[in-house]
Amino acid sequence: MQDMDWQEWRHHLHQHPELSFQEVQTAARIKQWFSAYAPDEMLENLGGSGMAMIYHGVEDGPVTLIRCELDALPIQEKGSAVYRSSTPGVAHLCGHDGHMAMVCAVGAHLSVHRPQKGKVVLLFQPAEETGEGAIAVANDPQFAELQPDYAFALHNYPGLALGEVAIKAGTFNCASAGMIVHLDGKTSHAAHPENGISPTLALSELLKEFPQLPAKVAERSWVTVIHANLGEIAFGTSPGHAVLMVTLRSESNQGMAALKQQAEQWVKSVCTAHQLGWRIDYQDVFQASVNSAQGVLAVEQACKALNIPCHTLAEPMRWSEDFGEFTRIAKEGAMFVLGSGEHSPQLHNEHYDFPDALLPVGSSLFIQLFRDIHQLDLAEPGSKV
Repeated sequence: MQDMDWQEWRHHLHQHPELSFQEVQTAARIKQWFSAYAPDEMLENLGGSGMAMIYHGVEDGPVTLIRCELDALPIQEKGSAVYRSSTPGVAHLCGHDGHMAMVCAVGAHLSVHRPQKGKVVLLFQPAEETGEGAIAVANDPQFAELQPDYAFALHNYPGLALGEVAIKAGTFNCASAGMIVHLDGKTSHAAHPENGISPTLALSELLKEFPQLPAKVAERSWVTVIHANLGEIAFGTSPGHAVLMVTLRSESNQGMAALKQQAEQWVKSVCTAHQLGWRIDYQDVFQASVNSAQGVLAVEQACKALNIPCHTLAEPMRWSEDFGEFTRIAKEGAMFVLGSGEHSPQLHNEHYDFPDALLPVGSSLFIQLFRDIHQLDLAEPGSKV
């Protein structure tokens, strides 16, 4: 098919975004699209709305999984494209529409050029944005049938030259967790605050000290205070409850565990000193995404075969990705970034739009990976979709 067909398909997906774990219609569109490209097997409702399209080789061999994401973001799009989101307050502002279109293009290729050996699994994963989707898919009993030996994924990346690849072995995306601290005291009349237990001083101490916690752990880590709330808007009431929300981030899962331990100990110490009850909840939890040396080498070799610029990152991406769940299972594989332009708006920006020029680049990279691992029938080195 011609590039414009893939652009139109990407634009159609862009117009109809759905939030995490609500991607029912998106999955239905993907299923309908693949009816023309006959996978040998199709798994539905994986971890929610997830789907896997499986293409079999003639001989036994490895299983390779390629992951893309179904979900969009709860942000109002402000771009002027004719194909902008038709759903108020929801938009594909992370490029998942482009990722899906790339993997659909790979499916079209596989429908004609089956792998010689093993299986290729095209996974359309729900709920990447919340960090819950990969775990839900991996824990689904259907996923046990797949047992991938390799796992690959890409993400478009503003700030990097259009179409250029960046990758590194080891940690590629940082571990992160949203920490919600509840401080519980006792309200009182504002005229008699001494009769209550206010969390005000404890909250101020935590606000001051939380950003200092990374210095107490060995791994490079970051703590970002994102929200705080104290009491109610009532001048006659001394507050009895407060909430503090912070993002914890570390370059490794071990560093994240140490950072959580330090944070929880500090909360306990401060709350005990101020006679407060406390509770900690976590959400948007992402483990570090770790690339294997063999997986990185496979991506580098595919880039070389296609004459795509590729360089090694000096340090991991600070943003998080739940793809690490699949490299943990497969043992071999990698995530890499594909540049969406040095002057592109940032991901999750209300004006972001996935560059259509990346569609043939990303799909060809995945196809080259399959060729190298599975000896794709009839595909020539460096061939484009």
